[in-house]
Amino acid sequence: MTAVPNRLPSQLAAQPFVVELDRFQGPLDLLLHLIRSQDIDIFDIPISTITRQFQEALSDGLDRLELDRAGEFLELAATLVHIKAQLLLPGRSDAEWEDDPRAELVRRLLEYELFQEIARTLGSAELERRRHMSKGFLPPQPPREADDRELSTTLDDFLAVLGDIRGPDPVTMHVAPIRIVPVEDKIVVIRRLLGESRRVPFNRLFDSWQERQHVVAALLACLELARQQLLKLEQVKRFGAIWLFGRRSRGEGGEGTG
Repeated sequence: MTAVPNRLPSQLAAQPFVVELDRFQGPLDLLLHLIRSQDIDIFDIPISTITRQFQEALSDGLDRLELDRAGEFLELAATLVHIKAQLLLPGRSDAEWEDDPRAELVRRLLEYELFQEIARTLGSAELERRRHMSKGFLPPQPPREADDRELSTTLDDFLAVLGDIRGPDPVTMHVAPIRIVPVEDKIVVIRRLLGESRRVPFNRLFDSWQERQHVVAALLACLELARQQLLKLEQVKRFGAIWLFGRRSRGEGGEGTG
């Protein structure tokens, strides 16, 4: 797209400049480029000429932009047209700069130009630092000078601070309560099971718990009932299963030890 700069009539025949919309970061960047490239005083912008050039730049490159970016350019174009319309209205000749419709636009341009300059300065500083220093480099800190002043602390101050020092907190021990399994309860369970079945495997007395207290209580209960001759213990082979038989099963044969 070609835009004709606002120059003297003798310069109109010069080669026009080309505006590529994609290379500008935003509408203010494009507007500032149009102003600076034509040596226009930013405080005396020819709104009619700048508005025309801005619209001509949009007419050729707007369709290649994303929707959000295109909306930003159109918004500034509408602002320029609005300022142009306000300048065409009759006004006072002695109006102050704050009343000029271009004042807000100039303020935005100057602010944008300032931030652009700061960004360029920081970018140059980063590149310069990267040339000489690795990432994460911290300059060495000068050592602190020794303080030769004498201590003014008295013995009373020392004792006062010493008295405020807390001793270590006492160690609190939490002991979980041990659950006691009564042998009498296991005796009741064994007699009930032998009343329901002819024989009962020993591990059935503690299968539901699988805890040492239950195993010991069940074994003691079996030994007590065996001592009272109310049941018989049989083991067919070494380390094999232990079976409990009620008293009515004493006459039945079986290999193993009891």
